[in-house]
Amino acid sequence: MKNYVIIGGGVASVACIEGIRQTDKSGKIYLISGEGKPTYCRPLISYYLQGITDFKKMKYRPDGFYAENNCELIFGKAEKVDAENKTVKVGNKTIKYDSLCVATGSSPFVPPFNGLDTVENKTAFMTEDDALYIEEKISSDTKVLIIGAGLIGLKCAEGLVGKVKSITVSDLATRVLSSILDDECALYMQKVLEEQGVSFMLGDSVSVFDKNKATFNSGKAVDFDLLILAVGVRANISLVKDVGGETNRGIIVNDKMQTSLPCVYSAGDCAEGYDNSISAKRVLAILPSAYQQGFTAGVNMAGGDKSLLDEFPLNAIGFFGLHALTAGAYKGEMYQEKTEKGIKRLFFDGDKLVGFILIGDVKGAGIYTSLIKNKTILTGNMKKMLEKSPSLAIFDSLTRSQKLGGVV
Repeated sequence: MKNYVIIGGGVASVACIEGIRQTDKSGKIYLISGEGKPTYCRPLISYYLQGITDFKKMKYRPDGFYAENNCELIFGKAEKVDAENKTVKVGNKTIKYDSLCVATGSSPFVPPFNGLDTVENKTAFMTEDDALYIEEKISSDTKVLIIGAGLIGLKCAEGLVGKVKSITVSDLATRVLSSILDDECALYMQKVLEEQGVSFMLGDSVSVFDKNKATFNSGKAVDFDLLILAVGVRANISLVKDVGGETNRGIIVNDKMQTSLPCVYSAGDCAEGYDNSISAKRVLAILPSAYQQGFTAGVNMAGGDKSLLDEFPLNAIGFFGLHALTAGAYKGEMYQEKTEKGIKRLFFDGDKLVGFILIGDVKGAGIYTSLIKNKTILTGNMKKMLEKSPSLAIFDSLTRSQKLGGVV
């Protein structure tokens, strides 16, 4: 009977368990979670702040999931991987493995701001504990400063609207969501938050903190009671890097999610795998990819044969009822529609759809995503149909039947 060890308590780890069990029903699984709790859906912590959900509803799998899958939960930090002897050290325990999956995720990146140590009330916004800390510190008189106008910072701002006195969001970038939106699309999303009372200081950065005051490079100053650091994240790669495994921004994996170390796999936000939209490797720090990578790793750890070569960036975001979906690469010829309902941009590289941005009206997103994933060749009038009225009619009868679950 094989011993499987999974390091990390996120979505990729749950998927890895399910991948293992698809092939091996009896091997022993150990899951090491440094956060000290079963897996939950981290993107929902902003909805907890809003009061829309609670921690019980945020659980990613039912309470009996681990026991039913013969998986022993170990709460603690994995300190060292011994790739030669195939062991993992956790506190005073040494766990032997036949196959190991490193799914350690990412950690907040905090720049070395001058005077940051003088700020008493500060936190990141990535975990349930962060949400609880914020909940404890805020009141209707609280002034909040958020450093970072990416998805994490903006979702935190959304969660705090109506609960605090003021919210200021700062970013060195000149637009919100700078990694996935251009100036025009970003401004569209920014206005929704501004209408709810959120203030922005973009293209500026903190020069120095002095307790509850932030002075910016522009000379502007902001007083605050709570500082939230959402500048960005970095992949947790040290467990593999420290023992000679190949790493870059993430832990390098092949299409089987294998690392350069024997019997060691990696998945989730710490892994650097294949991006189908750019035909190269990069970190895909999004939940759907974490699941697919974890499941693929699990199947192969248990002796199965599964490859993952069709993943690409796919982001679903929304603030106060305005939704946006983005996917793939923004290159080649662009088709655009702008209406009162929002913005639609489709990107074509020759005879293929390679990316899209949908803001407001997200109709057709499933069709677009399928075409990008499968690198479908657009022939005849398919492109015009795609631009004006995306539907299953664009596909041939066999493909339509397969997508609708029919039998041909």
